[in-house]
Amino acid sequence: MDGLTLYDHPESGNGHKVRLLLSLLNIDYTLVFKDIHKGETRTPEFLALNPAGRIPVLQLADNRTLPESNAILWYLAEGTGFIPTDRWERARVLAWMMFEQYQHEPTVAVARFWCHHLEMTQERKAQLAEKHVKGYEALAALDTQLLRSDWLVGSNPSIADIALYSYTSVAQEGGFDLSKFQYPTMARPHRRPTRLHPHGAMDRVNRRNVWPTPAIPAQGGYPGPHAPIAPAALDPGPRPG
Repeated sequence: MDGLTLYDHPESGNGHKVRLLLSLLNIDYTLVFKDIHKGETRTPEFLALNPAGRIPVLQLADNRTLPESNAILWYLAEGTGFIPTDRWERARVLAWMMFEQYQHEPTVAVARFWCHHLEMTQERKAQLAEKHVKGYEALAALDTQLLRSDWLVGSNPSIADIALYSYTSVAQEGGFDLSKFQYPTMARPHRRPTRLHPHGAMDRVNRRNVWPTPAIPAQGGYPGPHAPIAPAALDPGPRPG
């Protein structure tokens, strides 16, 4: 799979998912950052790539473009171990990816954005409290599943795990306290270097500077570059007792 270009922004969890999978699959690509805060995704040139004016966008060698992070994950993972061959498990992967977009991202990700970039008025503080209630519900659903099984679907990591990892790994930046949860790596998301997991050390994958520090960190800062992952990290390791 040659000639790929990814249009992204360094703070984007949706873009981070794509960079993470590209790194796990050892796929080379050209990374072009667009500053969403300066309107660089609203120019005529970018709108020709994605009329919705959103990142990430994957451009193929033949200039076809694919927006929407989870659609990009599915395209890249097709034919790999990150999409199950079993019909039921594929449907369950889609179910978790839809959960991510409709319950997890609108709360966990939005809270993070508000805390970093918007003035916290009294009205927004009240709205943030609502985001936290719904966000904790989404995180609790993850916690429940991950206490039952090593991966969200089946016995191997899938793009469901990748889709739900990115914003969960920085949920604290939106005011969420992950120590509330039972699953060990929910409370300690950066302390399990042998786990590739939505709440483990998937963030260590950085062959392509997967989660870079922006040139000008926003309020509260962002995680810096991480060490490359070893093949053994694909082993989920022992289940919590």
